Amino acid sequence: MEKFSTLKSSAIPLNVENIDTDQIIPARFLKATDKKGFGDNVFRDWRFKEDGSANPNFILNNPSFSGEILVAGDNFGCGSSREHAAWALVGYGFKVIISSFFADIFKGNALNNGLLPIQVSKNVLSELFDAIESNPETILEIDLEKQQLTVLNTKLKTHFEIDPYKKTCLINGYDDIDYLISKTTQIEAFELQKTN
Repeated sequence: MEKFSTLKSSAIPLNVENIDTDQIIPARFLKATDKKGFGDNVFRDWRFKEDGSANPNFILNNPSFSGEILVAGDNFGCGSSREHAAWALVGYGFKVIISSFFADIFKGNALNNGLLPIQVSKNVLSELFDAIESNPETILEIDLEKQQLTVLNTKLKTHFEIDPYKKTCLINGYDDIDYLISKTTQIEAFELQKTN
């Protein structure tokens, strides 16, 4: 995985609550077991019309908004536990998802795939939507080490929680296996201690 420390980016506001994993990546695209290509179909049924043309009313097709951060409504990632939802969001180019609540399984899948889910209060979420919608060039800064989200050129700043183990993995670009490998010296020392 790519290392994550600080990110500065504009954001895309998807002000919809209860976005489930089938809306993020429809079930008909789950046959593949490789992560490649999933980003092409993220929010497929919202991004495209039945004839395959782009839906101009969907926010990802609005050229005014861009960035590596998705700001979404409450209860993001609910529904089935498909890891493909995280694959699709990462494949599209998102590095951070901000919401006032995440489904637990989605949150775990996101963290396991290098996607940082940041949970904020409903008031902060509302302020984020207001800031981004009034100025699409609004820049958000995510400092993972400090666990801080800042909206640049405003007074809006908030702390976010993250599991310490997952924080270590993201900062170092580790998946679970990489983390264990990073502890090889300590593991070997422990093994020697047990045998002596």
